[in-house]
Amino acid sequence: MATHTAEIPVRKEQRSPAEHDHHTHYAPVSGPLATVTAAIPVVPTHGRPNMTRSQVALAILALSIGGFAIGVTEFAIMGLQLEAIADLGVTEAQGGTLVAMYAFGVVVGAPILSLLGAKRERRSYGLFLLALFIAAHIFSFFAPTYETMLIGRFLSGMPHGAYFACAALMAAHMAGPGKRARAIAVVLSGIAIANVAGVPVVTWVGQEFGWRWMYMIAAALALVTWFAVATFAPRMEAPEGASVRSEIRGALTWRLWVGVILAVFGFCGMFAVYSYISHITVRLAGIDAQYLPYVVAIFGLGMVIGNFIGGYFTDKSVLGTVLGAALAVAVLMLAFSAFAHIWWLMPILLFLSGLAASSLGPAMQTHLIDMAPNAPQLAASFQHAAFNGSNAIGALLGGWVIAAGWGLRAPSMVGAAAAVLGVLITLYAMYLNRRHGEPATS
Repeated sequence: MATHTAEIPVRKEQRSPAEHDHHTHYAPVSGPLATVTAAIPVVPTHGRPNMTRSQVALAILALSIGGFAIGVTEFAIMGLQLEAIADLGVTEAQGGTLVAMYAFGVVVGAPILSLLGAKRERRSYGLFLLALFIAAHIFSFFAPTYETMLIGRFLSGMPHGAYFACAALMAAHMAGPGKRARAIAVVLSGIAIANVAGVPVVTWVGQEFGWRWMYMIAAALALVTWFAVATFAPRMEAPEGASVRSEIRGALTWRLWVGVILAVFGFCGMFAVYSYISHITVRLAGIDAQYLPYVVAIFGLGMVIGNFIGGYFTDKSVLGTVLGAALAVAVLMLAFSAFAHIWWLMPILLFLSGLAASSLGPAMQTHLIDMAPNAPQLAASFQHAAFNGSNAIGALLGGWVIAAGWGLRAPSMVGAAAAVLGVLITLYAMYLNRRHGEPATS
């Protein structure tokens, strides 16, 4: 069986008081990539070499609140598009660009800011990213024109991927072997829970008091996260020897980039539909706009459940989970196209679509980390760059087919096609695993 050698941090057995810091040594470990990365130990932390379960739980919870703030700003705009385009005096397609610009900000910001943080102490860098997020949202709240609003959306998205990469690596290290995917799922659950508890409330606030208030609410949540992370998360040094060059070198693997492409198409189907959920709900399904908060809450509930289901099954089979989820998304997008005009069935299909798509999250995050064990920060950020690349592509394609006169069912057909392509790429990734002497679904 072919094996791969990766360097992972191990603790010093003996230290003098002067040497009591966070530095780690590297020892070569051989074996399949998934096994190597699963064996990464808990990262030594300043003054807290051994964390209790409650301390780990509080730290991971603090990190997940940031996901909640990010979920609010990423998804609330979709439920408030009718108000946004009316306020800004733009078209439906231009409203879709508001969604896409945030996503483009993530795509650009995720690798750049992750590389800049490759050798930084992770807690302090996470706090820096949260501060950028807060500042960009305050700018967006006061943006006077459509063009400046696009700039604000782009800047708001830039810290997104780097923050999640930083938070996911911290959570995985604290949780230890065998529970890393579930720890990552908890961090990612902030986005999913936002769609149940945050986005519906923000949608209602936006409808009642002005859609721009979603920016201030997101900024306030990020500020709460800043204090929670500063209080409960431990200091966590990057591995010794980490650098921009080593991250780039470690990311130059074909299997990683296959995973990135897979993530783009895996999530595209959901965004092609959800980017226009307010239009689909009101104009296609015939549901009154006042019920939009409940519709997005139903979708969010599916995301919450799917996220934890994905985390559970990912610890058993990474690509097996991806394959099952991608197949489910393809089938559900076809069903959505056929039956979304039925007012009582559309929310059910939306719930199931959110469940299937969200279960991809922990699986794709874990898969990308496995594919580049020597570039964990950059690889982890690619998940969110890909996720938001899907957001942008889905929003733009959905807008184009609507503008072309194909109707509000057309975005779900685009989503079905993207999911089928995701299935084919997953099968290719499984083939690459077998070529490297690893289980196909690992």
